[in-house]
Amino acid sequence: MDFNMKKLASDAGIFFTRAVQFTEEKFGQAEKTELDANFENLLARADSTKNWTEKILRQTEVLLQPNPSARVEEFLYEKLDRKVPSRVTNGELLAQYMAEAASELGPTTPYGKTLVKVAEAEKRLGAAERDFIHTASINFLTPLRNFLEGDWKTISKERRLLQNRRLDLDACKARLKKAKAAEAKATLWNDEVDKAEQELRVAQTEFDRQAEVTRLLLEGISSTHVNHLRCLHEFVESQTTYYAQCYRHMLDLQKQLGRFPGTFVGTTEPTSPPLSSTSPTTTAATMPVGPSVAGLGPPGEAALCLEEVAPPASGTRKARVLYDYEAADSSELALLADELITVYSLPGMDPDWLIGERGNKKGKVPVTYLELLS
Repeated sequence: MDFNMKKLASDAGIFFTRAVQFTEEKFGQAEKTELDANFENLLARADSTKNWTEKILRQTEVLLQPNPSARVEEFLYEKLDRKVPSRVTNGELLAQYMAEAASELGPTTPYGKTLVKVAEAEKRLGAAERDFIHTASINFLTPLRNFLEGDWKTISKERRLLQNRRLDLDACKARLKKAKAAEAKATLWNDEVDKAEQELRVAQTEFDRQAEVTRLLLEGISSTHVNHLRCLHEFVESQTTYYAQCYRHMLDLQKQLGRFPGTFVGTTEPTSPPLSSTSPTTTAATMPVGPSVAGLGPPGEAALCLEEVAPPASGTRKARVLYDYEAADSSELALLADELITVYSLPGMDPDWLIGERGNKKGKVPVTYLELLS
């Protein structure tokens, strides 16, 4: 019991001494041991790494889960070391609603058929989103959290210990200075000066040792950057895969919707061309037109009379194929990625399609699969 009381008193005395030293330094009443410039740069770099890691982590969490309540719930499950319950994505929920609507409104009607097809695409988009969130969480968020909750906590602990060692060192320097001043006035015995010098040597040794430990940890921030760089590449890769999947799903959906006869019956104006990753010059409106040809309505409405189709006298263009395309029927031209074909537009055609020619073969081709060349 007496030992514990003495230890508590000793700890309180050390804390008080450090507090006095820190306060006097703030008011410029005591000298402070300065760290070298390289050490200060390491400290600043570590602080910057920690701050930006926190910001990137938080914003990535928002990107992957925009719902604040869901993020809080996932955080609590993680802290309780429990499995986060599976959550339906927005795309999957939309797919469910569309499928139910089609079932009630009539799955054989044009609207019902379209709802079913769009629901299937939305379900695939939701599944792709789920895979992306899972991959990004493991390969990107988890390493960032591990740094903040592991390495950074260790660095912070050693930095606080270094700060205490420095305060102890400067307090010893102050005591020795006072002891020598008192000795000069013959008011203090030599053994008091010797004691102060011995305490200073011990404090200096502990400070130097702690400074070296902290320096090694701070230099490890470079390795942290290398690891975060690798994780960043993996995050970009998973995000690229996700958006590529989404793009393919939507191209497939667009292709399917174009083959539904009468899907857009009742519209008095031509449908707008779909969004495309290519430049605006890919729309059929930019193509010169030739004589009108019968039978060139939207795909699936009527068969294309290829023998009646002739290219305009001028204005044909070259186009590079962006993706493989499988012809749905004899009126379409199958495409292979990266090949060059000749294309042109004719009056009465669906603006989402062009006539394509390759050698002695010709047929309709979707605009979204092409990059028109000057």
